[in-house]
Amino acid sequence: MSLLVPIAFAAGVITAFTPCILPVLPIVLAGGTSGSRRRPYAIVAGLVTTFTLFTLAGAWVFHQLHLPARWQIRIGAILLLVLAITLIVPRIGELLERPFGFLTRRRAGDLGGGFVLGASLGLVFVPCGGPVLAAVSANAGTDRVGFGTVVVALAYAVGAALPMLLIAHGSRRFAAVFRARAQTVRVTAGVLMAAAAVVIYGGWAESLQTKVPGYIKPVQDAIERNGSADRQLSRLKGDGGASPFTDVRATSAPPDAFARAPVKVGLRDYGPAPDFQGVSHWLNTQGGRGLSLGDLRGHVVLIDFWTYSCINCLRTLPYLESWDRRYRTKGLTIVGVHTPEFAFEHDLGNVRHAVRRLGVRYPVPLDNDYGTWKAYGNQYWPAEYLIDQTGHVRHVHFGEGEYDETERLIRLLLEAGGASALPTAARNVDRTPSGPLTPETYLGYSRISDRFDSDRLVVGRPYSFRRPPTLVRDHYALGGTWTVEEERAVSGEEATLRLHFYGRKVHLVLGGKGTVVATSGATRRVVHVDGSQLYTLVSEPKNTEGMLNLVFTPGVQAYAFTFG
Repeated sequence: MSLLVPIAFAAGVITAFTPCILPVLPIVLAGGTSGSRRRPYAIVAGLVTTFTLFTLAGAWVFHQLHLPARWQIRIGAILLLVLAITLIVPRIGELLERPFGFLTRRRAGDLGGGFVLGASLGLVFVPCGGPVLAAVSANAGTDRVGFGTVVVALAYAVGAALPMLLIAHGSRRFAAVFRARAQTVRVTAGVLMAAAAVVIYGGWAESLQTKVPGYIKPVQDAIERNGSADRQLSRLKGDGGASPFTDVRATSAPPDAFARAPVKVGLRDYGPAPDFQGVSHWLNTQGGRGLSLGDLRGHVVLIDFWTYSCINCLRTLPYLESWDRRYRTKGLTIVGVHTPEFAFEHDLGNVRHAVRRLGVRYPVPLDNDYGTWKAYGNQYWPAEYLIDQTGHVRHVHFGEGEYDETERLIRLLLEAGGASALPTAARNVDRTPSGPLTPETYLGYSRISDRFDSDRLVVGRPYSFRRPPTLVRDHYALGGTWTVEEERAVSGEEATLRLHFYGRKVHLVLGGKGTVVATSGATRRVVHVDGSQLYTLVSEPKNTEGMLNLVFTPGVQAYAFTFG
């Protein structure tokens, strides 16, 4: 979330210099031409307030209705068109404004009137925040419009409002012009709003805004390199005696489930572990029965947060499955909390098929609403939380690696609890990739990066993309017809993709049905896509720099590249 805040602010500032501001610019100028010198501040305050409120409320409502964020943008564009019509045809405006007349029964120059004017602009500006709306909508689904989500929306609103405040503050010399041509200004604003509504509805305004992370790449890199995982561990290792977790309820456990002292071993005690929250289904339990940490009291529990299309999670699975086989009868219970990243990973049938295909035999709760994820304050796939026999968290690890250490601690807790005749520790060869690999690359517009090199980015409708003649390392480009959606890109006629990569393996999350022909150097591989999962396109004996060319049949859904 800390990464989204500066990006959202920069997106707001950039939006104020795009055509999106044109419909509201005349009103901002006019608003600063009358009343007290503080009136522009009231206008901006109103804009920030209503933009933030409508964005958050809209994101929450659309999440509850299970509608994608692009429909929030389109409905906002329709409302913008309605407002435009009221400006062009005054009679219609009078009819629509009549129920709200009480709001304007104040002196034109006072702060209240300015706030109301700004509030109306805030509603108009909602459809302009396309990428930020997508981010806020995603967080409304996982955070239930928490503090971080509010900060992201507010950062965007402030970023967009500041340039307009400067415009309004310096607009008094234009007052006479606007008063003399009030009707012309009104109609011109209406025409601009109508044109903007059409542009926003068609998704044509997204190209600039969805590339905002590229404009502030140094800021993003600085944030991503500041050790967020280390800070999360530091938070867990905080000094106080209280549990660092957000929820330690045990919904079905006996009242004294966590009353016992933690197992005495040379490990830090992070406090009582949160119970499983908001789980929709359980796999690999008797009759699909739900479990609680109270049910597992007396067991060493290893909670693994994962999702089945995550390559980092898949590389961790063999170690988890090995520990499950070796130590289940000795008192270890592994619980693989499946918290989805993409929409298709919410589907019970898809997860059940993946669990069966991957050979996962330990319990798997479906955390579709991020209830357990939030209870642990988790941020990573994969993430391991090792819990002792009394329900206290004793070890935390984020990401891949440290398998020998994790198994050593499992054995330490089992022995402290009285387990005997443990099998010999496994030989855990750490196969975590290392080196300057190409970073994870998302193809949906909500998380697209500045490494996208096609002629332009058009979203929400089929578009025939043109690839550049060359690509620098780690960049990619689309060719042929694609529909770029929020989470994915869907292939159309003659769809191709070229990627300049560095790594030993190239994986791509694909969905739908069809064929992808992957060519890298002299190697040609035909991938038959049948269902949403991770597919391997390149597999080399060592890290290699290469050019990957992909040819898609229509209808294949491409989500994200990962590298190993």
